[in-house]
Amino acid sequence: MAPRSQPTARQVRLGTELRRLREAAGLKAREIAGLLNSTSAQISQVEAGLSGVSEERVRRLAAHYACTDAALVEALVAMATDRTRGWWEEFRGVLPPVFLDVAELEHHATFLREVVITHIPGLFQTSDYARAVFGYMVPELPPSELEPRVEHRMRRRVAIEGEAAAEYETIVHEFALRLLVADRKVARAQLAEILRQIERGHTVRVIPLDTTGFAGAGSEMMYVGGPLPRLDTVLRDFPHGTAFLDAESQLDRFRMFFRKVESAALGPVPSRDFIHRIAKEL
Repeated sequence: MAPRSQPTARQVRLGTELRRLREAAGLKAREIAGLLNSTSAQISQVEAGLSGVSEERVRRLAAHYACTDAALVEALVAMATDRTRGWWEEFRGVLPPVFLDVAELEHHATFLREVVITHIPGLFQTSDYARAVFGYMVPELPPSELEPRVEHRMRRRVAIEGEAAAEYETIVHEFALRLLVADRKVARAQLAEILRQIERGHTVRVIPLDTTGFAGAGSEMMYVGGPLPRLDTVLRDFPHGTAFLDAESQLDRFRMFFRKVESAALGPVPSRDFIHRIAKEL
């Protein structure tokens, strides 16, 4: 089978975890290739997400690596054998691959935590709000590229509204709540949507502008829970694109960061009331 030309983030993560197990066992790719009657190149392709790997091979690799974490092995087997073709596949070739990777990651999430400072969280955005955000891109997107982005953002909501919805908690800065990305009508509808999501059971906590001792305005992120803490992922947006972070040290740092930001935010009920007051001012 020819190597994948463009593996998904999930496929890359599986390969990364297999590489980490091999390295923890102190084995070289050529050594494990010999044990499996394979080649170093084939092992490297698997670890890069460029080649698929069967359940039987995942289990054999785990045994060779002396991995005794049964839950981790089962989680890796599930990743290797997953053949889900989710709704996001409709956008393959239409949107950049990262859009599909984010949707797939959210689909498999056990929980979602987000910190946003400048814009309303994507999972809560109304279509008019999202259209205004995407419409501000430079160079300007033609309708044929803008509308699929808006549709994709709206359909991402299934991650928190579908039958298998993930628990979602977001911390939003007051700046994002007050920023008029379009007009006041759009802003009012957007705040009403956030309040609707609160009524659905999602947790929203607000950081007021006058909060003292909050210096974390440059650290937006989404924390995505995996089947095990080791398989969690952090998403961060940068001018050059979206980064998927999953090293243990990075995960620990962003868990700590979320707790720190959370300590600066209002509680859920005061936050709901705070949003109501802003809505009345518009």
